[in-house]
Amino acid sequence: MLDKDTITTIADDLAAAEDSRSMIPLLTARYPEMTVEDSYAVQNVWRDRVIASGRRMVGRKIGLTSKVMQVATGITEPDYGIIFDDMVYESGSVIEHAQYTGVRIEVELAFVLKEDLKGPHINQFDVLRATDYVVPALEILSSRIEMEGRTIVDTIADNAAMGAMVVGGRPIRPDDVDLRWISACLYRNETIEESGVSAAVLGHPAMGVAWLANKLHPHGDHLAAGDIILAGSFTRPMWVYPGDSVYADFNDLGVISCNFR
Repeated sequence: MLDKDTITTIADDLAAAEDSRSMIPLLTARYPEMTVEDSYAVQNVWRDRVIASGRRMVGRKIGLTSKVMQVATGITEPDYGIIFDDMVYESGSVIEHAQYTGVRIEVELAFVLKEDLKGPHINQFDVLRATDYVVPALEILSSRIEMEGRTIVDTIADNAAMGAMVVGGRPIRPDDVDLRWISACLYRNETIEESGVSAAVLGHPAMGVAWLANKLHPHGDHLAAGDIILAGSFTRPMWVYPGDSVYADFNDLGVISCNFR
């Protein structure tokens, strides 16, 4: 376990990296004794600072919930990060590429809650009862820590590589369709780069939300009514560059688009 001063130093380094649009060396190389709990402590320091600056927390993201993402990253357990109000874009947005680092796109579903979810024994049926609606989403990944050789410890401290999200398409009630079989094709510059089906997220995307509610419980935290929860990607991350157009086709649930300048 790291001491409080070291936790603060790491949070300072990550904040500086975000400001300068750069990456710092792997935390696991600098602090080999660093644990998952240390990483969440770093994330919490960053969260509290952001809230103190006047930004509003609107939800959480869950990462690494599908086998395809675990294979792509070499990390075999889920993690979570924080979503703030200025991280949420509407479909059709033009997004400044330079504000992020190592920019990639993932295809996800976002759950918007109408009731609180408090662990420790939340299951997928609890999640479905507590969900107001589900909406197609894209996650924009941004890395403040070197990407080669990252472990779960590095990723969590980096707010699970959360940069921003784009929402669009057709919101649905959780019992309108079988959420396991929502599929999407992800295009970059009119070429399909990735495709997937949402059952890849722990067998059912609601399972990701249940995992998160239970994971938060030992820390005295919970998911609140009104929260947006990104349930995890069911495609590999797709790299994007300045000038790229992105288009995700969710079939009956509509489309999401954005452009990077």
